[in-house]
Amino acid sequence: MYKKNIKEFAMTNLLIESSLVEIEQEYEINLGRKKATEFVDKDEQYYPQFSEKIRHEAAQMSQHYEMFYCLEQSIRDLISNRLFEEKGANWWENTVPDPIKAEVERRIQTEIEQGVTQRSEKHIDYSTFGELSQIIEKNWELFDDTFTNLRAVKRVLSLLNTIRAPIAHCCPLAEDEVGRLQLSVKDWFRLMT
Repeated sequence: MYKKNIKEFAMTNLLIESSLVEIEQEYEINLGRKKATEFVDKDEQYYPQFSEKIRHEAAQMSQHYEMFYCLEQSIRDLISNRLFEEKGANWWENTVPDPIKAEVERRIQTEIEQGVTQRSEKHIDYSTFGELSQIIEKNWELFDDTFTNLRAVKRVLSLLNTIRAPIAHCCPLAEDEVGRLQLSVKDWFRLMT
């Protein structure tokens, strides 16, 4: 019971924080939650060259990106921590479906061949929501005490994967999709027992 209350409390705070950021950005005000200097952490040589419309959209989208980042990282942490606890240090090799391992290796190799800094040393950080869903499904007996229903987990992760596209590809999130993102985050936490 307490675990659920803590999760609901954390979720409510995330949503309140998101709403406060939206108000600050929409009305271009500082409600005193952050130092004024935190609002001006941009390259002052180039940033002003972007149109005001684009800068405003970026400010609005930053709150959705922040929420999504926290959610995606917490899901990956939950999965990797549980599998590490139950299957040990070689959990990736022993619990992840072979097609996912192969696809992740391909993504890692692509980064290496492009000469960019690898995004992570953890293979799970190269996994999509669909793949995370498959990892949970394959190891459901280790997650059935954490989530209420596998089908619901798969549905929420699928929806999050769809909502992720405009955020990841720098497109404004439609008002309906903002609501859908907020509901999906609530749904995710509601799935936990």
